[in-house]
Amino acid sequence: MEDLLNKIKSIQDIKKLDIHQMNLLCKEIRGFLIKTISKTGGHLASNLGIVELTLALHKVFDSPYDKIIWDVGHQSYVHKIITGRKDKFHTLRQYKGISGFPKKGESPHDIFETGHSSTSISAGLGYALARDIKEEKNEVISVIGDGAMTGGMAFEALNHIGDLGTKHIVVLNDNEMSISENVGGLSKYLNEIRTTQAYYRVKEDVENILTKIPGIGNMVLRTAERAKDSVKYFFIPGMLFEDLGFKYLGPVDGHNLKELMYVFNKAKNIDEPSLIHVITKKGKGYAPAENDPDKFHGASPFKIETGETIKKSKSPKYSNILGSFLTELAETDDKILAITAAMPSGTGLCRFKKRFPKRFFDVGIAEQHGVTLAAGMAAEGFKPFFAVYSTFLQRGYDQVLHDVCIQNLPVVFAIDRAGLVGNDGETHHGVFDLSYLTHIPNISIMAPKDRIEFEQMLKFASKYEKGPMVIRYPRGASCDLSNISNNYNIELGLSEVIHEGKDIAVIAVGEMVEYAVDVMKNLNEQNIDITLVNARFIKPLDENLILELIKEHNFIITYEDNSVIGGFGSYINNLLIKNSYKGEIINIGIPDKFIEHGNVDQLFKQYNMDVDSVTNMILSKYNK
Repeated sequence: MEDLLNKIKSIQDIKKLDIHQMNLLCKEIRGFLIKTISKTGGHLASNLGIVELTLALHKVFDSPYDKIIWDVGHQSYVHKIITGRKDKFHTLRQYKGISGFPKKGESPHDIFETGHSSTSISAGLGYALARDIKEEKNEVISVIGDGAMTGGMAFEALNHIGDLGTKHIVVLNDNEMSISENVGGLSKYLNEIRTTQAYYRVKEDVENILTKIPGIGNMVLRTAERAKDSVKYFFIPGMLFEDLGFKYLGPVDGHNLKELMYVFNKAKNIDEPSLIHVITKKGKGYAPAENDPDKFHGASPFKIETGETIKKSKSPKYSNILGSFLTELAETDDKILAITAAMPSGTGLCRFKKRFPKRFFDVGIAEQHGVTLAAGMAAEGFKPFFAVYSTFLQRGYDQVLHDVCIQNLPVVFAIDRAGLVGNDGETHHGVFDLSYLTHIPNISIMAPKDRIEFEQMLKFASKYEKGPMVIRYPRGASCDLSNISNNYNIELGLSEVIHEGKDIAVIAVGEMVEYAVDVMKNLNEQNIDITLVNARFIKPLDENLILELIKEHNFIITYEDNSVIGGFGSYINNLLIKNSYKGEIINIGIPDKFIEHGNVDQLFKQYNMDVDSVTNMILSKYNK
């Protein structure tokens, strides 16, 4: 087999290939993706599905002069491989390696940095308008998935483009999936288009024939255009994209290079907005990923032969605990509802969905809608749990404040992936939720130290009716600290004292309690006796306990996995200043910067948040 991939050093090498060589290259790229991601982990299924589409884009358009903008960006691996980063691809998502998302600092071909969905059309329109103002001629291509098209921002951009009529190519990569299976009216609409391809073929054939009639062809075509609406509405109800002002092209087989290149060239010659509807298969070419694209959306290292995950934690994941325990609570409380934003699997709600399908709601990639939907349900006497990643709840901030908290509605936000999440980097670390939530009136916020406390907090939240409640918890495996403290009685605003000491007080939040326990053990070996507090509630603060601590300790440390700016430590600082505390206060948390991708343990060490760094910092301060 011809080894083409190793010969691809730049985009210009792609342009030299004939169609036969490009098809061979597609196979090589798929093999390379499977081999590499089986070791590093990463977004496999989406990238296997977009190989031909990526090659065709770079064959027809001239990046970076032409601007190719990837929505979300987790499907940009093929783009990275053929734009000079193949030799670094083994470092994908690793500490100090290349990112799993487009990064402008990595390559001039990474036009716009992404990580959250539904942004590429808005960004592309910005590039297109800037092009027109500068009187330049480059193409702008926004690639967006059908899952991302469920986000309201995408339709805001489509609406604006249709109004302006600006030349802009939107490529809709339709694989019938976001992370999990797509839901909603748009998904049903696209399915109708997929199954009604005959209209487009007939329409194109008629246009080609009429324009070739000498003298009268174009006139006849213009007459036919006036009548075409009755035909198209007969074949496809709605014709949503053309009604929005786009020239619709497709559906196109996303694994047929000839068809893709033909339609891309056609779009280049259309002087108005165009939308190219491309049908692809997520996981294409690797049976385990084709059969279970959800699992291989963000895959851990796996065995190529079977697709089986190599490293499996023996401890239950927080997400799975949420799903199983919330289902258990719902058995005896028919007011409990569950909401997710296109992530029933990622948030652990599949079990709830199966057991209570009429009480489960997947809103698609639409966090704003999800929050206000929950508000409406709560206003009618239900207890909605909105399970959402910390980084994605950022998109619903206004709705949390305006629609939930002002009305003091008993919505429960189960915030998954709080703190550092590792290899997905800046756009996915959940290190700002305390900063953007604690200042909102009426809201209460909890963070469990372990899985038993998490279940008790879920139970407490299910019964709490006095306002909105947040439970934030980390990604991945849970721990069990019952051997350190078995007090799991949850009371609003009360902390847990794990150990009483005389020298230093450490107040830890959520996941950091486990780290603080190890710090305490290290300090005990140095004859330093600390008071260790599990905060439990970030808001309301356990003010009485904290005021007692400052009477007994001249050294207070807060320990959290949120930004130190506006986080739990800042909240404590305000109380200490108010009460004229004269001792020393140190806030340990995420520094005021965007944290790169990498293993969580490496990142904690990099930013002096690991056990050894915190121990050494305390020793250096205390022994002065």
